[in-house]
Amino acid sequence: METGSAWQGLAGVEIDAEAFIHPTAQIYGHVQVSAGASIWPNVVIRAESYSVRIGRGTNIQDFVMIHFGAGSPTIVGEDCSITHHCTLHGCRIGDRVLVGIGSTIMDGCEIGDNSIIAGHAFLKEGTIIPPNSIVMGAPGKVVRERDNSAANAFNAWMYHQNAIAYSNGDYRFWDSEVFKAAAAIERARLAALYG
Repeated sequence: METGSAWQGLAGVEIDAEAFIHPTAQIYGHVQVSAGASIWPNVVIRAESYSVRIGRGTNIQDFVMIHFGAGSPTIVGEDCSITHHCTLHGCRIGDRVLVGIGSTIMDGCEIGDNSIIAGHAFLKEGTIIPPNSIVMGAPGKVVRERDNSAANAFNAWMYHQNAIAYSNGDYRFWDSEVFKAAAAIERARLAALYG
């Protein structure tokens, strides 16, 4: 996928050739973006001392801000969706996690695999969320337990497909019959994979 040549010369920034980086994203410092990940419009990622790592197949959506913490990197796992206007600061996000619109996750937080952080949640420093949780509120608390792996992996898959389309100049792929047919197959596959 097109990575945008602007990032290739920045010291410390490592973008996999299979990642999609929107031209308006700003990425500085020791940042690693894995294969199949996508970084969308107006994202800012800064890592002047500790590192930031974005896992395989993860999407970082419009206007997200990611920074390291006071003594900790920010690590985002595989097949995650960090949705519009979120802030991640010195935290660890497990695999197949969806962080809802406008949420903030602070230093030392750890989010277990297959979890959902509801929109506008605020997770104060050091919050530990077990796998398969649904978190709401400010401060954020677990309100329910549920394995969200299939739904969260599907959302990440959708963004990966959209990134491929965007890199080819197709900004309406989700409206196509090709996408709808592929989405039905992928939903069934993920349901069987994650039960």
